[in-house]
Amino acid sequence: MENKKLPHDHGTNTLEIFEGTFENRSFEDAADVFSLVSDSTRLKIFCLLCHTEDCVINIAAAVQMSSPAVSHHLRVLKNARLISSKKVGKEVYYTVADTREAELLHAAVDKMMEIRGCDII
Repeated sequence: MENKKLPHDHGTNTLEIFEGTFENRSFEDAADVFSLVSDSTRLKIFCLLCHTEDCVINIAAAVQMSSPAVSHHLRVLKNARLISSKKVGKEVYYTVADTREAELLHAAVDKMMEIRGCDII
């Protein structure tokens, strides 16, 4: 970050923290993942699927929503590679994806629920 200076010199160069390490796109990508679960319904569905594999109808019953509404949220989570699906006969089953992002988010959600006094399973 040539020629950039901070307004105050406190003995450290805060600008060096990001130099050559992160790009704005990295932060945008991370923010996109977190924004997906900033919706409490998607968070609830994601959390449920971290602990089970199930179909739309059962997920909808568990979160007390209509199947079309749940299908919308599932599509958003699946497009982000946070959940995956498999078809068995006419039924489609959803579960947490086997991705690093989903694994990290699963751990973070479980820990947050524990901190808030809501142990999951």
